[in-house]
Amino acid sequence: MRTKKCLLFLWVCLAVTIGTGNAEEKFGVVVYTGAKQDSGTSDFLKQMSPQSIAYRTSDNVEKVVDFYKKQAGYKLIGDPTNEGAWFKKGKADVTIQSPWMDTKTGKMNKDTLISIVIQR
Repeated sequence: MRTKKCLLFLWVCLAVTIGTGNAEEKFGVVVYTGAKQDSGTSDFLKQMSPQSIAYRTSDNVEKVVDFYKKQAGYKLIGDPTNEGAWFKKGKADVTIQSPWMDTKTGKMNKDTLISIVIQR
C-alpha cells in the first residue's frame, strides 16, 4: 500500500510540473515553448552583446507573438506584422522574425527566429 501511495504522489508531482510548463528562461526572458537554439545565429548575436541567444521554431510569427503578449512584463514595441515583432523586457530585446536570413550562408529561412539580446 505504501508503494502505491508513493507512486501516486510521484505521478501527481509529475503532472503538476508538466501542467505548469516550467518554461525555460534565458537572461530573464521566457524562451518560447518548443523552440530550439540556433548556435550559428547565437554566435553572430554575441558579437553585439555577450548576453545574446537565438532560437528557432516551426510555429508562425503570429503564434509566437501571442505567446509573448501573454507573458508578464513584456512590452510590444510598435505593431506586429506577419513577418515579425519586437518586445522589450527591462534591458532585453526579444525580436521575432520570419522569413529570416542566415548570416553565415545568406540562406533565407522560412521558419521563425526568436532573438534575445540584452542591451548593455
